[in-house]
Amino acid sequence: MKKTGRSFLAWLLLTAVLWGMTANAAGQPADERKEETISTTSQLYAQSAVLMDADNGRILLEKNGHEILPMASTTKIMTCILTLEKGNLSNYAMVSAYAASQPKTHLGARKGEYYKVGDLLYSLMLESHNDAAVILAEHYGSIWAGLSSDVSSHSTKESQEAVLAFTEKMNEKAKELGCTDTHFVTPNGLDATLTLEGKNGTQQIQHSTTAADLAQIMRYCITRSPAKEDFLKITRCESYSFPDYRKEEEGFATGSRTISCVNHNAFLQMMPGALSGKTGFTGKAGYCYVGALRQDEKTFVVALLACGWPNNKSWKWHDTKLLMNYGLEHYESCDIYQPGQLDPVPVENGQKEQTALKAASKEIRLLLSGQDDVRVEWVLPDRLEAPVRSGDVVGKEEFYVNGQLYDSIPVTAATDVEKITYLYCLDQILALLLL
Repeated sequence: MKKTGRSFLAWLLLTAVLWGMTANAAGQPADERKEETISTTSQLYAQSAVLMDADNGRILLEKNGHEILPMASTTKIMTCILTLEKGNLSNYAMVSAYAASQPKTHLGARKGEYYKVGDLLYSLMLESHNDAAVILAEHYGSIWAGLSSDVSSHSTKESQEAVLAFTEKMNEKAKELGCTDTHFVTPNGLDATLTLEGKNGTQQIQHSTTAADLAQIMRYCITRSPAKEDFLKITRCESYSFPDYRKEEEGFATGSRTISCVNHNAFLQMMPGALSGKTGFTGKAGYCYVGALRQDEKTFVVALLACGWPNNKSWKWHDTKLLMNYGLEHYESCDIYQPGQLDPVPVENGQKEQTALKAASKEIRLLLSGQDDVRVEWVLPDRLEAPVRSGDVVGKEEFYVNGQLYDSIPVTAATDVEKITYLYCLDQILALLLL
């Protein structure tokens, strides 16, 4: 195989001009553009921050984006999406003594009460109620751990075992999404450490993630999850009210309480196209936030960890808007596919000397700025061995963005080339003799 390629940086800069981007984004020298990026990150209050292209998971800008830190109630986006995917919104979940004992912020659930799963998700995401998270985790964790569904009879140890079963599913989902630096210990984001005994001794696992992982989880929730529409509906809701329930012989009846929820994600009113988000705070984590925005063909996710402590509650909104505006101003959606004229490839022992090659046509769209270097390389054979069939994959066209492989498409043979056989040689001799 041989590899050939060419850089499309000049093509990209020309395209940037056609897009009408500013000189800072398109025509600026590389050192000045780098200084602008550093200037932007230096304005961030957050200890760790990421701006991500939600359509493909590419990190566009970061500040200590892979530093492992606690994430407070931003945890609840995973609790929500896991419940949406694996649960039933019409189920009734019972409150245990352990769930009722969760600290503020809470809905004030009481042992023995029932709530609809769907209602609890609004409590979870709009008001960030800690007891709602534990009610959901214990309800489904009891099923997964093989414990009694009558959680009112659970001991504290049994309740914790059920919640642990739920957080294990949260961790499995995180790994499935490629979030290797995320460790869920609680379903509500309260600071906690899990102690595990292993062959190498005692291991302490802190409830933590990275801004890069948190952004990846939000990206999944809004673009890839089969429950994304329900997730967006819940997290965009301005207010919601629901009752408790009591169990009777005929089924469930409405109880005596009404819980009212108001969405505390102020970012939804701060910028056009704001999609979703979740706030968080603990004394250890500080203020945290993860949010998403969509304008035109651009969808961004911002994740912030350790973005100040009291009395700096508004810092997360400053950082979110700064990063979102940076993305909107510096990036445009572009198709980086480049058709290529490919030379025929010799075929050894073939009835034809060569076969034409054909690269698939595919739209490869992503957000690019004038700082990005796009390179296309073809990985092609020096020769092929007969027989060759039309459609056989013989190589590939690779697309690199800033030196990282972003996508590839197959290169195939365009014609059949049969192998030279004894009968073929005999036919050729007979044809010559007849002439």
